[in-house]
Amino acid sequence: MGQGVVIEDGFIVNTNPATGEVISRVKCSLPEEVDQLVEAANESQRLWVQKTCRERIELLNAGLEAVKKESRTLMEWMVKEMGKPITEAEEEMECAIGKEEFMAILESALQPQTFGRSTVVRDPFGVVAILSPWNFPVDEILLLALPALASGNAVIVKPSEVVPETGACLVKVLQSALPSGVLQVAQGDGVVGAQLVSHRNIHMVAMTGSSATGKKIIEKAAPQMKRVVLEMGGKDPLIVFEDADVDLAARDAVKYSLSNTGQVCCSIERVYVAESIYDKFQTLSQKYAGEYKIGDGMDPTTKVGPMVSKMQRDHVQQQVEDAVSKGAKMLLQSKVPEHADKASFFPVTVLADVNETMDIMAKETFGPVVAISKFDGSESEALRLANATEYGLGSSVYTKDIEKAQRVATRIGAGQVGINCYALDAMNVNCPWVGHKHSGFGFHSGIDGFHQFSIPKSIVMV
Repeated sequence: MGQGVVIEDGFIVNTNPATGEVISRVKCSLPEEVDQLVEAANESQRLWVQKTCRERIELLNAGLEAVKKESRTLMEWMVKEMGKPITEAEEEMECAIGKEEFMAILESALQPQTFGRSTVVRDPFGVVAILSPWNFPVDEILLLALPALASGNAVIVKPSEVVPETGACLVKVLQSALPSGVLQVAQGDGVVGAQLVSHRNIHMVAMTGSSATGKKIIEKAAPQMKRVVLEMGGKDPLIVFEDADVDLAARDAVKYSLSNTGQVCCSIERVYVAESIYDKFQTLSQKYAGEYKIGDGMDPTTKVGPMVSKMQRDHVQQQVEDAVSKGAKMLLQSKVPEHADKASFFPVTVLADVNETMDIMAKETFGPVVAISKFDGSESEALRLANATEYGLGSSVYTKDIEKAQRVATRIGAGQVGINCYALDAMNVNCPWVGHKHSGFGFHSGIDGFHQFSIPKSIVMV
C-alpha cells in the first residue's frame, strides 16, 4: 500500500506522522549499488552455506542478543517513523527478541530426515530479497530473515521507504554478529524493490505488504521461476453468535480493530453480530472504544497513534464518509489532538449498520475503525458473510458452543481462525502464518513456513 513518501534528489524524505516534521533524509540505493549488493551477497553465501546449521543458528542468536541491547533505539525509531505507540513498540520488541523457542524449532526443521536408505536434506536457494513492511518494521524483518539465513541463504533487506531508519538500524545490529555480506540493506521505494525482484542473481523474494504489490512481484518473478513467499492484505471478520460472551467479544472487536491504529494486515475489519444481542454489543463497543486515547506515540498513555501518512488517513476518511452516506450509523468518533494540522491523526471511529454495499466492508481499511453489522444468527449466514471477500488471512468466532465454533472455523476460508480469541495473539509458535485466497502466496513461520526458505533434496543409497 503506497504511502506517498517523497523521494527528493535521490533521498527519502523521512517524516514523523505525529508532527509532519522531517526527521532524516535517507539515500536511495542506485541501480549500480544494488548490483554490488547482489554480487557481494552471492559471494558471501558460498561461504555461509559451508557452515553447519548449528553454527549459523549460534551466530543468529548472537545477533538477536545484540538487537536486545539496542531495543530502546529501535523502539524510538518505530514511534518517530510510523507513529506506533511506545507501548506497542515495546510489545513488538518483546516478540522480536523473545525468539528462543522460535530458533529451536527452526533448527530442528532444517535437520536431515532419514527414511530407510534415503535421506532428505535441505538446500538453500542462494540470495533472498526481503521487502519488509512499515507496520511492524522490526519483527517482520526477523520473521523472514532468520529462517532465510539459518537455511544457508544470504539476505538483502529493503525496508519500506516509510521506515528506512528502523530497518537500517536493525540490519546494522544483526550484521555485527554475522560474516560480511551475508546480510545487507538496500534503501528506496518500489523502483529499488522492482530491481531486486527482477535481478537475475536474486533467487527468492519474501514480502509482507499489500495484495497489489504481491501480484506485481509474482509477475516480475515468474520469468525466472523464482520462489516467492508473500503475506498480503486482509479483511478479517469477527463473528459473534447470540450465545457468546458478549463483553469479551466486544472488548476484542474493539482492541483488534484499533491495535496499531488499525494498521495490521489481520486487523478485525468486519464485525458480524447476531441480531438478538446487537444492541447490547453496540453499547459495549462504544464504551470500550471511548477509552482509547489518541496522541503522539511517545506518550505512554497513548493507545492510538497517528496514521502512517496523510494518504492513508484520507483513504480511511473516504471509506467512513461513504459508509455514512449509505446509511451507516456513527456510534463514536473521538477527537484528535489539537494543533495537529501537519500530522495524520484519524479519530477512533465506531460504525454500526454497515453493509455489503459499502466500501468499508469490501476493501481493506487499515485504520482505527470498528465496523459492526448484524446478521440473523445462523451459521449459514455467518459463513456467507465471512467468506464474501477476496481475502483470507484471519478470522474469529465467538460462541460458547464449541462444536458450532469448530464447524464454522473449518468452513471459513482463512489461514488462521480464533475461537473466542484473536488467533495471532494465542497461536502456538509451531503454527505457520498463512494467507488463503488473495491474502497469501506461500507462507512463513512454524515448521511449514521455515521450510519455504530451502528446497528438499533426496539422497538415496542402495
